[in-house]
Amino acid sequence: SFNTAVGRITGVTAAETRERLLKAAAAAFQSRGFEGTRVADIAGAAGVSNGALYSHFGSKAALLAESLRDHGPHELASLFLDDPDRTIVDLLVTVGQGLIQRSPDHGALVVEALVAARRDHEVAATMSRHLRERDEWLVGLVKEGQGEGTVDTDLSPEVVSRFSLMLLVGSILLPAAGLPPVDGDDWAELITRLGEALRPRPPAEPIPEEAP
Repeated sequence: SFNTAVGRITGVTAAETRERLLKAAAAAFQSRGFEGTRVADIAGAAGVSNGALYSHFGSKAALLAESLRDHGPHELASLFLDDPDRTIVDLLVTVGQGLIQRSPDHGALVVEALVAARRDHEVAATMSRHLRERDEWLVGLVKEGQGEGTVDTDLSPEVVSRFSLMLLVGSILLPAAGLPPVDGDDWAELITRLGEALRPRPPAEPIPEEAP
């Protein structure tokens, strides 16, 4: 049975109902696209009514926003939990080296959101917030690294963040273009060199004085 007052299935908590909706939404958006997915499709897959869906989320775009946030955890965040002693540069390099090995399905939800954002103002605003949150988080990490002496203070944290996001989004979009793969070792070497450019420069050696 269904409790319309709280928008959930009897015997299932509101949090569990919400999680069902998010999982159903993420799967539907990835397989049918944002525009091709109806609210009724998501509600049916979650086993709830349309009214229950709207009691948790105000719109389909709001569902997309929460799906991105809930089912697209930032890779750096998990790496920090796994190894909190590594520097921000080490973590960026690790993530960057793995971008070339992404599955074509990885990031499909982001691709659908980017496509839908061109036609739907609400989705565009959602994606803007989604990317801005990650931008602000990365900027904060870079600034923290600069304060600890692991990132060159001559570099703009905002520029480092934007470059990282460009690599991330590009790695999601390029597989759909059908480009031939590149050598994984060559890619890892390039990312390693880029990472070294983020580290503080060694102090210049003093010029020896000429003997009189």
